[in-house]
Amino acid sequence: MKRNCIALVSCLLIVIAHSGLADIAIVVDSDSEVTSLSRNEAINIFMGRYRKLPGGGTAIPVDFVPVKERFYQALVEQSLPEINAYWARLIFSGQASPPMQLDAFGELTDLMQHNRGAISYMDSEAVSDDVRVLLTLSESD
Repeated sequence: MKRNCIALVSCLLIVIAHSGLADIAIVVDSDSEVTSLSRNEAINIFMGRYRKLPGGGTAIPVDFVPVKERFYQALVEQSLPEINAYWARLIFSGQASPPMQLDAFGELTDLMQHNRGAISYMDSEAVSDDVRVLLTLSESD
């Protein structure tokens, strides 16, 4: 009986924690010429394979640290240590540089307003009129 109760409580906590997750929006500045992005394009930009946005402008990928772990799990199903190891290999071989890292939401939106090629991500609940959503990733997939 005690085991069943513990199992039930554990399942409920998982469901409650999972239901609190927001989708993750990949965004650019609202004035950007880019209007959409495929999942494969997003993977290639954030994994350092593409240096251009759809339409030809230079891509400046920016990792938003508070959402980073969830983002890469949703985008490429890899943990943060796996992503860090991936970038360590690319940096060591001189093939690419990782995305810029920002911690503060205000810094992120400011950077995006002043850099046409900046592309980042945030909780979909945080999206405002200052940004354009190109792609939404669901964490439940």
